[in-house]
Amino acid sequence: IPFCSLPLGHKTDDKMRAFAEQVFASETKDENIRDEISMFDVADDCPILHHEMAHHLHTDDDVEKRKKRHERSRTMAQGAPAAIEHWEVDTPTYLEVPDFQRVAIIGDYASGVTMDDFELSCKGLYRALTIREKYMRLAFQRFPRTASKYLRDIDGEPFKPDDQLQPVFTPPPKNGEDPFDTKNLPKNLGYVARMKDGVIYVYNDTAAADKHQPKDLPCPDYATFIDDMNFLIALIAQGPTKTYTHRRLKFLMSKFNVHEMLNEMEEMKELKMNPHRDFYNCRKVDTHIHAAACMNQKHLLRFIKKSYRVDADRVVHNLKGKEVTMKELFQSLNLHPYDLTVDSLDVHAGRQTFQRFDKFNAKYNPVGASELRDLYLKTENHISGEYFATIIKEVATDLEEAKYQYAEPRLSIYGCNPNEWTKLSSWFVKHRVFSPNLKWMIQVPRIYDIFRGRNFVPHFGKMLENIFLPVYQATIDPQSNPELSIFLKHVTGFDSVDDESKHSGHMFSTKSPKPEEWDIVKNPSYTYYIYYMYANIAKLNQLRRERGMNTFTFRPHCGEAGAVTHLLACFMTADNISHGLNLKKSPVLQYLYFLSQLPIAMSPLSNNSLFLEYAKNPLLEFHKKGLVVSLSTDDPMQFHYTKVRALADIPSNVESCELCYILWQQCKFSRGEAHFLGANYLKEGPEGNDIRKTNVAQIRMAYRHETLCYELNLIKEGLKAE
Repeated sequence: IPFCSLPLGHKTDDKMRAFAEQVFASETKDENIRDEISMFDVADDCPILHHEMAHHLHTDDDVEKRKKRHERSRTMAQGAPAAIEHWEVDTPTYLEVPDFQRVAIIGDYASGVTMDDFELSCKGLYRALTIREKYMRLAFQRFPRTASKYLRDIDGEPFKPDDQLQPVFTPPPKNGEDPFDTKNLPKNLGYVARMKDGVIYVYNDTAAADKHQPKDLPCPDYATFIDDMNFLIALIAQGPTKTYTHRRLKFLMSKFNVHEMLNEMEEMKELKMNPHRDFYNCRKVDTHIHAAACMNQKHLLRFIKKSYRVDADRVVHNLKGKEVTMKELFQSLNLHPYDLTVDSLDVHAGRQTFQRFDKFNAKYNPVGASELRDLYLKTENHISGEYFATIIKEVATDLEEAKYQYAEPRLSIYGCNPNEWTKLSSWFVKHRVFSPNLKWMIQVPRIYDIFRGRNFVPHFGKMLENIFLPVYQATIDPQSNPELSIFLKHVTGFDSVDDESKHSGHMFSTKSPKPEEWDIVKNPSYTYYIYYMYANIAKLNQLRRERGMNTFTFRPHCGEAGAVTHLLACFMTADNISHGLNLKKSPVLQYLYFLSQLPIAMSPLSNNSLFLEYAKNPLLEFHKKGLVVSLSTDDPMQFHYTKVRALADIPSNVESCELCYILWQQCKFSRGEAHFLGANYLKEGPEGNDIRKTNVAQIRMAYRHETLCYELNLIKEGLKAE
């Protein structure tokens, strides 16, 4: 897609840019979280709201404005239903929506804010949505059709379904087909890939590379990204928009409560009349789980004892330059596996890890011994990661036997050297770590400062090059590294991980040094990482799509702690995120995540041990408001006791099945595997829901779709004057 054809919107003016930089500068302060987010926060009693209401009560609208409000009130009464597609007479029974009681609001459609504030808010929200749509289309990531239809309607352009781009999936192997077969790899294109200013460019040949004449793989340049980010920073701190979105979110919560009160029995009736399907045989995907902790602590303990019984005399480790057997290794640690218990294993996170990410990371070391972590939980060690592969395959076998459970475990690429990809893919192929119930993600820890301090890399640009250049080269010439090419077929996306609460002291702006110039022993900001990861993934996806290969989604950890600007950067760039707790501190961002239906994988049990008590977790609040949230395990070894992946107290089966349905919206299983959702799963609303497969009530799907259409229609009405 030509970059110039995408909706760029207006440039941010100097006044708004200056305001955005003032707001963003708060991230450089090493102070309490409350001070850092105070500009974005709206308290429950909403003093801004009181001020606006007092102003509104003492200000008489002129005749023209009162007439304008009256006319729009009339149009809004019919606005949302018109946007909802009507069913044909011959609609299959399972697609029909039973009659249910709808919640209608008659009167002031603008939630009591002044007309000027309403129009200002709608204008800002519209531009924010076009920004996200632009970035999603460039990277072949998902943007909801419903929102896109309204944006085209506002632009006065026809909606073209063909413009809706989807990630490219790797189909599951057919019966008898070897998932590790390298015979049909595409041929070498002869292109040259080089990094410049932190981004990989692709050239037709070496001569073009020397002249910097890259192929047309569009991506938002540095200045465009900064300008879009400045606009969004100013928007989420804008008083009228904060008030408006705060009121809309309050309304959405109340509306759901009323809907549930009126229609709960009818929704349950739908589920009871649905034969065969219930919560237990709905397909579920764990979209946020780390491979090194994908087993529970009892599973790990059992495996350690079994491996000792079988391989006690096997050389398994290099201890201070000397090869030692497993028996000798345990003796050096003054341990015997027979004496180990889940308590002495000490991998479970508890109260002592709260607000202590360093102590949490230490829980990856069984009995506090890094030697055992290296032996059992690493892909690269003296036995080539054999034990780690075996544990993962045992977890995969459990999932296959359960039949209805899937997972997307994360493996690490650090960026220390370019051979990491070759070693990881060799481990994957050598041990045949494949399962139809598993897809893989690559997590990139944000620990450049550690690598630079140890002279592993000369600058940040080299770390980015080590992460992305091997993937570009395997895309251009798959036969040059067949094992990596096979492994990439089963990789669904990239993640960015680390402790978000750490302050970098760096404000991402046009004055920030380029990655090749970042040679200090100091970590760049979160947003700096996010932009350069997104830029490389976007270009890579365009190249891979041209070749008919699978593409990758960008799904970082975000909003678990730290500044609200983390969530802003991911609103622009991420297909979906993990955690998202800090959304409750920014009403504008929370409302934008709702409008764009940006999926969020939440982990209440993980948060309970690290950053937020279980009772305060906003999962159910977000779910009621209509945000696309789901449940995930994060690290079963640290947070769970059994194989059962039940993670929170869900009020009813209606909610449970809806959360399972959302899991499939987040994951990247192929169309061949997504038949579990029904033939029309790409459509939105009740039309895309096959209750026979999902066990999600059609009444609930209709409510969600109509509510989203109503909110988007508000923005459309607010922009009529434009």
